[in-house]
Amino acid sequence: MTIRELYETSENKTLSPSAVRSSESKGRKIAIPECDIRTCFQRDVDRITHSKAFRRLMRKTQVFLRPEGDHYRTRLTHTLEVSRIARTMARALRLNEDLVEAMALAHDLGHTPFGHAGEYALNEVVPGGFQHNVQGVRVLERIENNGSGLNLCKEVLEGVLCHTGPLEASTLEGKLLKFADRIAYINHDIDDALRAGILKPSDIPRHLSGLLGEKYQQRIDTMVHDVILNSGETEISMSSEIGSAMNELRDFMFERVYRNPVAKSEESKAIDMLRKLYEYYVALPESLPSEYRHLAEEDGVERAVCDYIAGMTDSYAVSRFRDLFIPKGWSFVEAERNKND
Repeated sequence: MTIRELYETSENKTLSPSAVRSSESKGRKIAIPECDIRTCFQRDVDRITHSKAFRRLMRKTQVFLRPEGDHYRTRLTHTLEVSRIARTMARALRLNEDLVEAMALAHDLGHTPFGHAGEYALNEVVPGGFQHNVQGVRVLERIENNGSGLNLCKEVLEGVLCHTGPLEASTLEGKLLKFADRIAYINHDIDDALRAGILKPSDIPRHLSGLLGEKYQQRIDTMVHDVILNSGETEISMSSEIGSAMNELRDFMFERVYRNPVAKSEESKAIDMLRKLYEYYVALPESLPSEYRHLAEEDGVERAVCDYIAGMTDSYAVSRFRDLFIPKGWSFVEAERNKND
């Protein structure tokens, strides 16, 4: 037996009856030979981790736009925290940890620069609107690997699509990801807001701190334990008490942080900037990089421009805007060079 086959045999013995077995995956859009070492979901973890879209997450906003500090979360650190929380819960529930990891690592690949401000900007101008989960699937299927996509397993793609919003995954692993994402961002966004001085510990409602925990680690521990204890063979869920408290804490964050004019004071500039970039490239698609010009020919200019802007990092978007719209200072050296030419 190969190493992969041994691992698949182990899954059959150790995983919950409701877990997805690697050997029973629904497969890929394009069939490929099996690896002798890795299961199909382990291969997907590697494909995602080595992708360009994954590397760009390190320079994309989580909550605070381009913060001056080394310890604020980025979209990449958020992704890693979601992965760890999801894997912990999957292991305890005897679900497929490799599938959960692949979903978690890929779940935010469709996010724009400047966080939800960028998503709002594109949603306003792109025909049909913009949703980062839908864009994430497009990144994985259509944009990555020079337009060929990563050819991931169908279960992974479904988990990315269903990690937010009303859609619900058909697998327990996909349902678990939605909880892991919410547990991660609510708690690490509180941590960042405290670091930024937007919140004080005493601002968090006392009844929520008393129930969920005073500290970041305590709240995560409470929520993770609650999911594990209240999930079964057919459903991933929280108790009504902890679930209601988590949702109330989320509402508190929307009121005090996500819509806070101090924390979000620069977002209107980011929105205007992305709108202008979108309008510029739609009017001049020949200015797009070659891989996006190719997408424009096949999928339409507006779709390709959306893909290009959504894939930008914060710093790259600012750089493109500066180059296109901010006048450059006159250079004597450049003038002399032009005269000599």
